[in-house]
Order: sequence, then C-alpha cells, then structure tokens
Amino acid sequence: MSAAAANLYGSDPGLLSPIASRLLEKGLLKWVIALAASLGAILEVIDTVITNVALPDIRGNLGATLSEAGWISTSYACANVVIIPLSAWLGHRFGRRNYFVFSLIGFTMASLLCGTANSLGMLIFARILQGLAGGGLLAKAQSIVFEAFPVKERPIAQAIFGLGVIVGPAIGPVIGGWLTDNMGWRWIFFINLPLGILAVLMCTTFMPSDRPEEINRSGKVDWTGIGLLAIGLACFQIFLEEGQQDDWFESKFILTMAVASVIGVALFIWRELTTEHPAVDLRVLRYRSMIGGSLYSAILGMGLYGIMFAVPIFVQDYLHYTALQSGLILAPGAIASAIMMALYGKIGGKVSPRVMIFFGAILTSMTGFLLMDINPDTGTKQLFWPLIVRGFGSVMMFMPLSIATLGPLAKKDIAAGAGFYSLTRQLGSSIGIALITTMLARRQAEHRSVLVERISDFRPQVGERMDLLTGAFAQHSGNTHVAHDQALGLLDRIVSGQALLLSYEDIFTYVALLFIVTLPLLFLLGGKQGKDASDAAASAH
Repeated sequence: MSAAAANLYGSDPGLLSPIASRLLEKGLLKWVIALAASLGAILEVIDTVITNVALPDIRGNLGATLSEAGWISTSYACANVVIIPLSAWLGHRFGRRNYFVFSLIGFTMASLLCGTANSLGMLIFARILQGLAGGGLLAKAQSIVFEAFPVKERPIAQAIFGLGVIVGPAIGPVIGGWLTDNMGWRWIFFINLPLGILAVLMCTTFMPSDRPEEINRSGKVDWTGIGLLAIGLACFQIFLEEGQQDDWFESKFILTMAVASVIGVALFIWRELTTEHPAVDLRVLRYRSMIGGSLYSAILGMGLYGIMFAVPIFVQDYLHYTALQSGLILAPGAIASAIMMALYGKIGGKVSPRVMIFFGAILTSMTGFLLMDINPDTGTKQLFWPLIVRGFGSVMMFMPLSIATLGPLAKKDIAAGAGFYSLTRQLGSSIGIALITTMLARRQAEHRSVLVERISDFRPQVGERMDLLTGAFAQHSGNTHVAHDQALGLLDRIVSGQALLLSYEDIFTYVALLFIVTLPLLFLLGGKQGKDASDAAASAH
C-alpha cells in the first residue's frame, strides 16, 4: 500500500479492494468515493421534498383526503428526525461503512415499496422505512467523503458534499413535477432504484472496509433512551406538520401530541444525562460553540428552508404556476450555490468561519428584503436576483457553520456533537415551515379584514369600480342582477389576492429580520481551523 493509502486508510491493505487500490494510486479513488457517498445523501435530501408536488395525484389515485395525504410527508419526516441523532451510535456499533451501505439498501428497497403501494396505509408504512434508512444516509455521507480526502483538500470535499445537500431541495420539485406530469407519481420513487443500486455497488467496491477496532458491539443498548427519543421527537414532528391543518390547540389530537412531545423530550434529557451509556450524549452541550452553533443551525433551517418553501407556494398560489414551473424558479439559485461551492473549496481554509457566516447572513437577510417588493406584476424576472443572492448566502452560512460549531470540541465528543447539530437543523426546518404556514393563514385573514373594512358603498372609488365591473359583465350576460353578483365575486377575489400578497411580504420581512437579530450568536461560535476543525466538519451529518 502506498504512503497516501496508509495516511488515509491505515496500514492494513485489506481495507481496500484491488480495484480501489489501483484507483488510489492514480489519485481517482477519493473522487469516486465522494460521488458514491454524495449520491446517497442527495437521494435522501431530494425525497424530503419531491413528494410534495405529487400529493394531488397521489390523493386522487389512492382515494385519500388532504389530511390523510399529509401523512405521506409527515411519516417520512418523523422517521428521519428520530434516526439522525442516533446515527453516531449506530455507526460506532456496526461500522460507518456497514451502516451506510445498509442504509442505502434499506432506502432503495423502501423506495420500491413506495412505488408499488396500492393503499395509503402501505405507502405511509413504506415512507417510514424510507425515512429511517434515509436518516442514516444523510448522517454518514459527509464523514465518508471527508475520510477520502487529505486534510488540506477537505474544503473541496465539503464543497462537493454541500452542493448536493443545498441544491437537492431546489431541484427536487423540478424532478418531481416533471416525473409526475409525464410518467406518473410512482416514478418519483422508482427513480431511486437505479441510482440506489449504483450507489450500493460503488460503495461496496470502492469504499474502505471498517477497521475492527472502530466497531464496538459490546456494551448495553439504551433502549429506554431510544424509545423516549422516538416518542418525543415523533410527536413533536407530528405537532408541527399537522398543527395548522387541525387549528393547533383547538384539536385534542394536536394537544395530545404537544403534551407527549414535552414529556417524552424531558424524560429523554433526564435519561441521557443520568445513564452510563447514553444513546445520544447530551453532555456535549457543555461547549459554548455547541450551544451557539446548534441554535444557529436551527435558525439556518428555519430561514433558508423557509424561503425555499415559501417562494414555490407563492408562485403557485398567486401567480398560478405549475409544479414544474415553480421548481424551475429555484434553478438559478441552485446554479449560484454551485458557483459559490467552487469558490468555497478554494477559500474555505483561509477565511474565518465566523466571517463567512456573517456575510452569508447579511446576504440571506437581503434576500428577504428584496422579496418584500413583490407586487401583482411580480414574475420570474423579479424573483431572479433575490434567489441568486440566497444561493450565494446559503453556501456561505451552511458550509463553515459545522467547523465553527464542532471545531472546538474534543475528538471524542465530535460524533455526538455532530448528531445533535444535524438534528437542530432538521427541526429548525420543520419549525420554520410550520411557522410560515401558520403565519400565512393568519396574516392573510388579518389583512383581508382590514381591506374589507375599507370597501364601503360610501367610498366613491368603490362605487365607480363596481359600476364598471357590473357594466362589463352585463354586456355578456344581459342580466343586471347576475352581473352585479359577478362583480362582487371578482372584487372578493381581488381583495383575497391582495391579502395573500401582503401576507407573503410579512413572511419575507420576518425572515430578513430573523438573520439580523440572531447575528450575536456568532460570538458563541468557534473559529478554529486546521485538522480538528476538519474532523469536526467531517462528522457533521
């Protein structure tokens, strides 16, 4: 084995297959491993959002109501959020490569079950399995990519991995919309099969085997902690996903989920802080950077994914774009992210993470302020530059945050810290989407009530507009009473549209202010660079 192989994979030549050893000598192995691991992460990230555009077709095919169809996304998110904090323990117990390959196989088989499901219950069950396997993919892919690269090249590796994680949610709706329109909703799951099989073959062929000393199957399993974690986080995720639809605490079911999540999380924290072998080591929160980074990770999930959620909904609800058209709106921002990834690979090791995060937050805040100018004439051109700015800002925040958060941690605490850090971003995304959904509904109702109060027969402008509309409709129908009702209906739709527009302006304002008011959290982050910071970033996810 060459010196490079010894540095990356240890002195045991049995860790690499003959093909992998030859690629290593040619300097190609690290790129193949990066492609295989990133492919698994991209599949998981895309499947988080790809089903949203296909829900109307799935509802019609399986005969489900809107609330029932919502569980297709909720079940996946619940399983995903439960498994992420356990990924460090699972990787340590079964081996990082073994666990990743198992997750790939599980994700691919679950995708097949999703595509062949002939009932809503079967589809939800398959989505739970897909979410459990997908959490392992996202959790381990980045550390596998980093292990394949020497320390000085790890900013490039981070850029490669981050490209898929950031761009994936942007291209997911595009892919989902095209597949649904042209091939049917089942193909949003079937498309995973060839890619999943390819990733499994690449990982088993080219990735180094786990060292025996890295696998620890002895010791007690904290089943109590795992159970409490599952109850607490799953109930919290259901509370967020279904709350607005069921009018929050007006629903006994949502109230039960809220109480169960509080009790489950509280008992989980007590259990993990008192047991000798915790499933999730919460003691890592003794580090200041871990607290600040986890909070900022949640803010990142709320803001960045909140904008990505709000913009497609806006263009579909207000501009009446199709699912495919709304997905294509996000494409320029994805290209901007790819360009920034390439730049980060060159400057990432030379600039303080806190400086990068600061400027990323400013750019993301600018995105919100630019989107505040939306009006009835807003179209693709007006959304282009705000989403370009968001594409640059998201990379500048996402990429260095793991280094700033995990860099100051001791090596033995990095894996546990990385799992908790990833969990906060996932929960932040869920919280952000739930808050945006709720605020859109409530702000629209408030703006509508204000606008309706200003519509009075005593206002000359209202009377003139009604006379014009009634006259226009009367020319076609010939019935004054029918024309008057049609005019009132059109006026009502105009008011509702304006209220919706104002509510989106409020949302974008809140997102912009969120990144401004949370800037002081940067003082809690670490700025450590070098090998420890790279190892920290390698363990993120």
